[in-house]
Amino acid sequence: MLQRNFSWARRITCLANQVQSRKAITEFHQLQKSGQNINEFLLSSVVKVCGRVEALQEGKQAHCLILKLGFNADLILMTTLLDMYSKCTNIQEACRVFEEMPQRDVVVTNSMISGLCRCHLPSYAIDLFTKMSESERDVGTWNSLISGLGQNLEGTTALIIFGRMRVEDVEVDVMTMMSILSICADMAMMVHAQQVHGLVIKSGFEQYLPVGNAIVDMYAKCGCMDDACLCFQNMPFKNVISWTSLISGYAKHGLGIEALKAFQQMEMEGVVPNKITFLGTLYACSHAGLLQEGWSNFTTMVHKYLITPTMEHYTCMVDLLARAGHLEEAHDFIERMPINPDAKLLTAFLSSCCHHKNVELARTVGQKLLQLKPQEAGAYISLSNFYGLVGDLEGVANVRRLMLERGIRKEKARTWIEISQKVHSFVSGDRSHPDYQKICKYLEVLIQKMKNIGYVPNTSMVAQNVDELTKEEILLGHSEKLAIALGLMSTHPGTRILIVKNLRVCADCHVFTGLISKIEGREIVARDSSRFHHFKDGVCSCGNYW
Repeated sequence: MLQRNFSWARRITCLANQVQSRKAITEFHQLQKSGQNINEFLLSSVVKVCGRVEALQEGKQAHCLILKLGFNADLILMTTLLDMYSKCTNIQEACRVFEEMPQRDVVVTNSMISGLCRCHLPSYAIDLFTKMSESERDVGTWNSLISGLGQNLEGTTALIIFGRMRVEDVEVDVMTMMSILSICADMAMMVHAQQVHGLVIKSGFEQYLPVGNAIVDMYAKCGCMDDACLCFQNMPFKNVISWTSLISGYAKHGLGIEALKAFQQMEMEGVVPNKITFLGTLYACSHAGLLQEGWSNFTTMVHKYLITPTMEHYTCMVDLLARAGHLEEAHDFIERMPINPDAKLLTAFLSSCCHHKNVELARTVGQKLLQLKPQEAGAYISLSNFYGLVGDLEGVANVRRLMLERGIRKEKARTWIEISQKVHSFVSGDRSHPDYQKICKYLEVLIQKMKNIGYVPNTSMVAQNVDELTKEEILLGHSEKLAIALGLMSTHPGTRILIVKNLRVCADCHVFTGLISKIEGREIVARDSSRFHHFKDGVCSCGNYW
């Protein structure tokens, strides 16, 4: 009987590993109906599968079986159960499992810390970590907290924890370095990135391929493609992830030709690209206006490498065609797709329709978009912007009403800038920064300089029904403007400024940044959710279309 249970466990685990998790759960239901005995090994496999596909109800059923069969004293099984609940974002139940465990070890606590961070409760994770004594923690505890903080955009806190880890002489491992490199990349902490890179070399972790890949990705996301290329060239070994990191970096910087050259070199060296690699090349073609090359890459992916396109690939192709002004061709492409377009694809297409002022097609796409009832605020914002562009105030009001009815909230615009190894965070309209008043006065002087050479604030970007002067004041409080002003105030003339924004740069801030780069003689690099913008002498690398 034990052997039979092991066979079932292996079968269920095998199905899960083959991305057939739902089938694995079905197999478990059949096993229950057969009346065979169920042991802890089998339940552990089932609970893992439930966590992987976020099958909360099936996970609860497995939990009931665990209690019924008296396996609740099994530490490994209960840890797996706790992990399942957190992956299903049921943190209350995860906490209950944790509290009711008759005994806990460091693995259990590490899992709880990860679960709290996964459910966006980093402060609770820090509290749990703090309650542990030094002897109760292992390197996995530190890694769980640092990684979790990074996932919650608490990079500064994560770096403080990392510093404390080193002060307490805890030996870092590869996972520690991977997490810190990722945090530096996500928040574009260039100074910290260089310091961490030095620590990687000193600690001997550079020989590990995943670490080398992470370093390439980090420098690319910090706006330094030259450093990313140098690190890539110095890697003793490269795999598909290495090449994809380089290609994606080029793509995000708008360097389409360089991305395609890297892809060709990759093929020449016998490295087989994957679907992520092609996302990079297609994105590069889209943002560099390389229409024919984009089609060629898409064809190569499908026919040479037999990769089935995903929604992301189709979105890149639609964006490629639409950006180039081939709106009807893009529309036909959507109609011929073997899968129905999702909200992200239609939102990208709508943006291009608005840019090229094809009102009729934009209305058609907008209607289809609303029918999908998207949960992302970006879709509604694009629609609202379109209606505002054509002067349809009723359309704007309807979109806002739908957002309220569907509980859609616009994500707050946030911008980061690193100055003297300290990360400053700004939220649009937020006045909490200690230097806010100084920043505003500095901005007012800059705005006047800009107006003297023809700058006119784009108040159409303000949706509120207020007078023009108030709209200008609202624009002045945009997070990227505040960050740039602080950067100019706090650095020597000629110093490059790098900012990171969680959303796309708005049209007014884009014009503002270009003019500032010319007036102040600065290179300003802005990384938004779409790409990098390199401003120099009043010109942006994106060609004013992003």
